[in-house]
Amino acid sequence: MMKKVYGVIGDPIEHSLSPVMHNAAFDALGLNAIYLAFRVSKDDVGDAIRGAKSLGIAGLNVTIPLKEKALEFVVPDALASRIGAINTIDFSKGTPEGYNTDGLGALAVLKEAVGELRNKKVLILGAGGAARAIAFYLDSEGSILTIANRNVARARRLASALRNAEPVGMDELERRIKDIDILINATPVGMYPREDETLIDAELMHSELVVFDIVYNPPETKLLKEAKKAGVRTLINGLKMLLYQGAASFKIWTGMEPPLNRMEAAVREALSVRTRP
Repeated sequence: MMKKVYGVIGDPIEHSLSPVMHNAAFDALGLNAIYLAFRVSKDDVGDAIRGAKSLGIAGLNVTIPLKEKALEFVVPDALASRIGAINTIDFSKGTPEGYNTDGLGALAVLKEAVGELRNKKVLILGAGGAARAIAFYLDSEGSILTIANRNVARARRLASALRNAEPVGMDELERRIKDIDILINATPVGMYPREDETLIDAELMHSELVVFDIVYNPPETKLLKEAKKAGVRTLINGLKMLLYQGAASFKIWTGMEPPLNRMEAAVREALSVRTRP
């Protein structure tokens, strides 16, 4: 029986631990499958998706900066279409079908850490694919959102699609963050190769803030280090979001319940190896 091939496309892609996570799941369940990482530029995303279909690849994840562009080359489900971005493609029915499991993963993480999200004031940094998914899920929970982006027009477009969201530029962060309950970094700032960067320093944070950085590699980003300096008690990195959105993708592709414990253990081990001196 031919081995099934799955993968993730993005640029950069070297940081991705999705192959570690999904290959651990395949091994745990005894599936004849492999998961690989492919570096694909924005200009080539359509060719990559068409090529994957032609080559018989069974499924793909889509990461930055391709999540919005990839939507053009699939048949999205209703939620992904509304969000305007995908992170999962399934080829099992011939036509590439697109889904978005990012918001589901982020919501699960936040509910574990915070509990009730209704009326929580949330500042989301970014207006790209991941930010859009997270914003739609939080909006449905009744959170009060502020979308901050360097390109304010993008923030405005996202906010206009939500029930209770306001767009702002990055120059307004200092004024806005004082009244915020939850801060979410949904940008690649702080991720390889930008590990020493952050959009918000300790001086702007208050101790009651919940700081969630969806970046998982490195596990402690510059933003989270700054949050520690500020005495913030609730810090969340992107590992659990990676796990939960990946588990949802796995179920779409295989129809099987993913072995979450094995997937998490594999990612934590890979991170520990990468961060050893």
